[in-house]
Amino acid sequence: MIRVFLVDDQALVRSGFAMLLSAQDDILVVGEAADGAAALVALERTAADVVLMDIRMPVMDGVAATRALLEGRTDAPRVLVLTTFDLDEYVFAALAAGASGFLLKDARPEDLLGAIRSVAAGDAVLAPSSTRRLLAHVASSLPSSVAPQQDTLLVLLTAREREVLVEVTGGLTNAEIAAALYMAESTVKTHIGSLLAKLGCRDRVSLVLLAFRAGLVPRP
Repeated sequence: MIRVFLVDDQALVRSGFAMLLSAQDDILVVGEAADGAAALVALERTAADVVLMDIRMPVMDGVAATRALLEGRTDAPRVLVLTTFDLDEYVFAALAAGASGFLLKDARPEDLLGAIRSVAAGDAVLAPSSTRRLLAHVASSLPSSVAPQQDTLLVLLTAREREVLVEVTGGLTNAEIAAALYMAESTVKTHIGSLLAKLGCRDRVSLVLLAFRAGLVPRP
């Protein structure tokens, strides 16, 4: 079962999500909160695999709550940020805080369910084709450099891993990267796994953000 915790300041929205998710055989709603601060308290005593996190909430918004929930932890639940606008000014901040992706609140039910399952499996919710489009709109918000420890880790990458990382920033799927670099798709998966481990990233979104901060590829 995928344990999901709901965070939204609108009770009606939480009820709607809970009704949809509870009807699934593989998803269990384990709790809910009306703001980020209340969510942090509840999640200290409630085990969850995925947190559906609204952005704009009173007391503590979704960005601050995401950062507080994930910072310095390897056992934290995955966070799927919900936003009203595709290019909300908070989306990049949420991803930089460690969220595994974002989804529009008006997404189709099947898309929400698919996103939850993907995040629970360790994938990023952002479709590869959306990654570069998002970065193109938030490029001005990207920090000018990586953190010192990440900058040091970049030298550990092999030439092939750097090639794969560059292709990931272009929004290519594993199959497309395999075709572009003339390697097996399974080899691409191995390289991406190595990149995640070496750079301390949670998912593909984190890899892309790090690559742009480090200047490995031109800013969009």
